Amino acid sequence: MNQPLAYIHPEAKIARNVVIEPFASISKNVVIDEGTWIGSNVTIMEGARIGKNVKIFPGAVVSAIPQDLKFGGEDTVLEIGDNTVIRECVTLNRGTYATNKTVIGKDCLIMAYTHVAHDCVVGDNCILVNAVQLAGHVTIAEWAIIGGAAAVHQFVNIGAHTMVSGGSLVRKDVPPYTKVGREPLSYAGINSIGLRRRGFSNEKITEIQEIYRYIFLKGLNNSKALDLVELEMSPTDERDEILNFFRGSDRGVMKGYTAK
Repeated sequence: MNQPLAYIHPEAKIARNVVIEPFASISKNVVIDEGTWIGSNVTIMEGARIGKNVKIFPGAVVSAIPQDLKFGGEDTVLEIGDNTVIRECVTLNRGTYATNKTVIGKDCLIMAYTHVAHDCVVGDNCILVNAVQLAGHVTIAEWAIIGGAAAVHQFVNIGAHTMVSGGSLVRKDVPPYTKVGREPLSYAGINSIGLRRRGFSNEKITEIQEIYRYIFLKGLNNSKALDLVELEMSPTDERDEILNFFRGSDRGVMKGYTAK
């Protein structure tokens, strides 16, 4: 769509049926795929790679340079997957030399005032509720939901199918299939409702619950609990995913629930 009231750099690569509303600004070295809608007053800066049928609402700033003081002007990108929705005043920074890109997956909903910093990876089907703040190098696996105004420390890893309570301070890794809340952030059960909605059987949900009983509710340290899970529970994809998450954590995993 040729929009005379928008600024579009002549070197930007934009599919024919992209809709660009008045007063949007699109820089060079930008690629926008078909079916995407760009709202008024959206700013898309160098390095943006935007997929099909994406919707970007007014006031969003996409692919701004990182706020990392080590950034030296290197050629990096921000990737947004197909069918993702970026709501008002969201800020998405492109990557640094560390990974060269920031990634937002397919079918995500990034709600208003959210910030995604440099080198983050957000998996498919994730929801970041209003005003979520992601520091640099955060990884969020598919189907995670991060509650409003949650703040996530740099290099934190959040597993698949998790639900993080609104207003949480996320300083440690969050393992897959869990719900987390309180301060300091701690285990609040597994995300059973979300798992049922996504087609997990009752037997599979019970298996995941039993794994986390070993880890968080039996008073064992993590190393002993993981060894017992591996010894006493049959190998499944979900069991192995949880074990690998704990054993591969660099920052350490959040606390188990402790009654005060």
